[in-house]
Amino acid sequence: MAGFLVHTIVLAVAIWVTAQVVSGVTIVSWGALALAAVMLAVVNAIVRPILLIVTLPITVLTLGLFYLVINGAAFGLAVYLSVQAQPLYLFVAEALAEQIASGALAPG
Repeated sequence: MAGFLVHTIVLAVAIWVTAQVVSGVTIVSWGALALAAVMLAVVNAIVRPILLIVTLPITVLTLGLFYLVINGAAFGLAVYLSVQAQPLYLFVAEALAEQIASGALAPG
């Protein structure tokens, strides 16, 4: 449970950094940020592993580039479930910025 909480906090910071870097992404309140971080953590814990297994052949075929699409789809699902829908092209940019920020902020 502590690991999930740390991961959620790191995701919240990463989403905030993404909102500062990617134009078109706005955070309306701290509550919306917390909700988006929790939804992204749940999607990353449940849905993303299933997507990775199902799309493994195409990910291998594209030498891992399809992984960006999986991240974009997971991010898009979390945004759709938590706040509101956004243009499709932003999901991959947001997911890429979130992965970079999350990787930089991740403990250990």
